[in-house]
Amino acid sequence: MKNHSVTTLQIDLKAANFNLNYFKEKLKENTKILVVVKAFGYGSDAIEIAKSVHKSVDYFAVAYTDEGIALREAGINTPILVLHPQISNLELIIKNCLEPNLYSFGILKAFISITDSQKLTDYPVHIKFNTGLNRLGFKPDEVSIITKIISEHNSVKVASIFSHLAASEDKNERNFSLSQIALFEKITVDFKQKIGYKPQLHLCNTSGILNYPQAHFDMVRLGIGLYGFGNDENETSNLKNVISLKSIISQIHTIKKGESIGYNRAFIADKEVKTATIPIGHADGINRKFGNGIGYVSINNQKAVIIGNVCMDMIMVDISGIDCNEGDEVVIFDNQQTVEKFAKDTNTISYELITAISQRIKREILI
Repeated sequence: MKNHSVTTLQIDLKAANFNLNYFKEKLKENTKILVVVKAFGYGSDAIEIAKSVHKSVDYFAVAYTDEGIALREAGINTPILVLHPQISNLELIIKNCLEPNLYSFGILKAFISITDSQKLTDYPVHIKFNTGLNRLGFKPDEVSIITKIISEHNSVKVASIFSHLAASEDKNERNFSLSQIALFEKITVDFKQKIGYKPQLHLCNTSGILNYPQAHFDMVRLGIGLYGFGNDENETSNLKNVISLKSIISQIHTIKKGESIGYNRAFIADKEVKTATIPIGHADGINRKFGNGIGYVSINNQKAVIIGNVCMDMIMVDISGIDCNEGDEVVIFDNQQTVEKFAKDTNTISYELITAISQRIKREILI
């Protein structure tokens, strides 16, 4: 179904490629790069992003199987790591030539059972170890059992061993990050000795790429950095903005003193106020926390504060003193700094704001 929404998320593919090259320049010549396109490409468009950068990257990563299938159906042939596969989807993973992260004995044995039954040979799998994030992964002392199981079956082969830094962007947690790196190195030495060959090693996310060059190993995973955020004000300023969220003014009202605006009469005018109604709301990713003077939009380069509660499909903003008309463009954000400010003002992070942008909002690809 064609999307006729007047609210648009613009995706600048040239900016994404600029950011990719910025991070690639941080790497040694032989270090591979994996680009993370989970969650619709961090709220943008995973397929368009992947099509734009696939010739310059070695791997893609997605969270779930369906995300990988969507890339395959779009013609992406680059290796794809599924970070959080479920046992019920393992046959789909094989059918679509995806590569699973095997993070527990349950999913390891289930996948080997399937690959054995299909008489496959050396199907690429990835083994994740928990070094401190305590989310997914084998324990460090389980190397011997893992390698024994894998060595008994030629239907799978370990393409990579990896882990995830818990606080790579936080300089106050540097000692913890260094301890994770040291533990990962110890695990991988043990694993390589017992398995009899050398899988690829990867540990660093975006902030890890920037802050821990000694831990780049064979490959790095570039996520939020591709989309213009460096988890650091200075680094973000070196990157180009990839996504811009824009809408229009649907209707303009003049609100008299004493009248209310929006649900629960959250705003009561203490003087005459001119307002504009914008067709975007919490169903589109504008959190209710942005209401009642916290968030704002830009109209003709002037700030228009959100007043009253954010509705499901609309927000109302104060345009008193702004020269504008119905149909004029409204900018919710068009730079990373605004996103970071919104995140700080609502006690969240940029990741949450951009990945919350609804899929019902039209995507406009800038090339």
